[in-house]
Amino acid sequence: MTEAHLQKKYFALIVLVLALVTAAIYWPITRHPFVIFDDEQYIVFNPHVTSGLNETNLVWAFTTSEQANWHPLTWISHQADCNVFGVYAGGHHLVNLLFHISNTLLVFLFLRGSTGALWRSAFVAALFAWHPLHVESVAWAAERKDVLSTFFWLQTLMVYVRYAGLVKVQSPKSKVYYLLALFLFALGLMSKPMVVTLPFALLLLDFWPLQRIPNFRQPASNFRQLLLEKVPFFLLAAAASAVTYLVQSGGGAVVSKMAWSERFANAALAYARYTAKTFWPADLAIIYPHPRHWPVALALGAAAMLAVWTLLCVRQWRQQPFLAFGWFWFLGTLVPTIGLVQVGAQSMADRYTYIPSIGFFIAVVWGAKELFDRRPRGKIILPILGGAALAGCLVVTANQIVLWRDSITLFRHAVDVTVDNYAAENCLGKAYEKSGDDVRARICYQAAVDTEPRFPQSQFNLAMSLLEAGETTNAFAHLQAAADLEPRDADIQFDLGIYFSQHGGWTNAANCFSNSVAVRPGYARAQFNLGNAYANIGVFTGAAARFREALRLDPNLSEARTNLNRLLTEHPAMR
Repeated sequence: MTEAHLQKKYFALIVLVLALVTAAIYWPITRHPFVIFDDEQYIVFNPHVTSGLNETNLVWAFTTSEQANWHPLTWISHQADCNVFGVYAGGHHLVNLLFHISNTLLVFLFLRGSTGALWRSAFVAALFAWHPLHVESVAWAAERKDVLSTFFWLQTLMVYVRYAGLVKVQSPKSKVYYLLALFLFALGLMSKPMVVTLPFALLLLDFWPLQRIPNFRQPASNFRQLLLEKVPFFLLAAAASAVTYLVQSGGGAVVSKMAWSERFANAALAYARYTAKTFWPADLAIIYPHPRHWPVALALGAAAMLAVWTLLCVRQWRQQPFLAFGWFWFLGTLVPTIGLVQVGAQSMADRYTYIPSIGFFIAVVWGAKELFDRRPRGKIILPILGGAALAGCLVVTANQIVLWRDSITLFRHAVDVTVDNYAAENCLGKAYEKSGDDVRARICYQAAVDTEPRFPQSQFNLAMSLLEAGETTNAFAHLQAAADLEPRDADIQFDLGIYFSQHGGWTNAANCFSNSVAVRPGYARAQFNLGNAYANIGVFTGAAARFREALRLDPNLSEARTNLNRLLTEHPAMR
């Protein structure tokens, strides 16, 4: 049997093993339900998604800023799932799994095609497929944007490698591949804006393994040409970054009051923690809370460690270019989510490693190969260590997947393995509430508020729980606190307005309902209740206008029609 024929057999075997083992280890997620965190907003209670693909929903997907993001292809993929599976969670999880398997094979094909290394490429792909840090991106239906954007990211890299090869031989087909790479990048940006760093990854590819910048000894004109061919990619990335920032700022997701010293401290520590969890994936959680203040010594130590390793990689860039390639891939692709622009309550997230970890794995695998090749028994020891690492990943990943079997298990674990995790405690309370255990839910909400009184969601949930228990006075204090903390949350403003309505505070109610519709003009119930508030304070023209708007938004809102008719009967001049 020739070497080429043997390589083809190995290639087919690797593809088969990667696909089948990945499918087997993740198959339990096809029996898991949706979780209460984001899945309901993205899928279960989102009428633009559950009604499936149609012209109206397609327009909505491209124009909405719901969930403080602009990712139309992600919305479209969820809509397509609902066409096929409805709101059956197992079907949505199955599609995530299929994308993860596809991404695993794309990692292997990309590395095999660009480096020519069969077994190292296979090992990196296996680490990508089976590493516990990636469970969150696959087992969480709302994280479709991770697996979908990576699908386009990897295809872009593969097409770019092909383009670079054609440019080298001056083939006219190179222009077709260039445009295809640009198109695939645009699709990735429309799936998740985290892929804005792809132009930098293309420059890293030029350095290694494509060697379009061999040891930086080319004429300056060649460097300029490489930069110029990336300009359209950078322009797309800049546009996507601007849109994302505007959408997230408008949606209240960007935390603007955090000091820059805290942002840099969190970034340094997040890099260090990601590195540690890649090597030793223990105490993984769906939420890692941001403490809002990190110890200075800890942050400086993390920054020093990163600086030392970066300098070592730079020093070795001629002899071991894969170290610099992999490390700067890891550092660079994490930049959008590292906390310099703080979004949400988390300090880091496992899902953010889905793309960055590929670079880290490349540096480790290629570095280990070179290190053990120098040892007398290295060729025997390396496969043993590699096999042990993969086996460990499979065991930990299987255990991690079990945690996603229901929301109570998932958030209970997050509370257990982290400290002062007010966000997870709040979600655990919501999970208990959904299960009918109102007492435990209230305990969790109270614990979240005690830990972090500035978190509006737990203040709001505690208020609603206290209202259910009849403790209206205590409930009002927490509801007011939630509204003060999150004035742009339409639901919080609406419920505070309901409280004022029930207690005769119609002027305050009108202000709250007005705030609610200012944030969400299409909120029919808020429009209706604003009309009621206006009617009770004597603003009859405004009341009629709000009733009409509520009916326009929801023609089945019979209460609005009844109240409008009564108002017009009592004040015929407004007809």
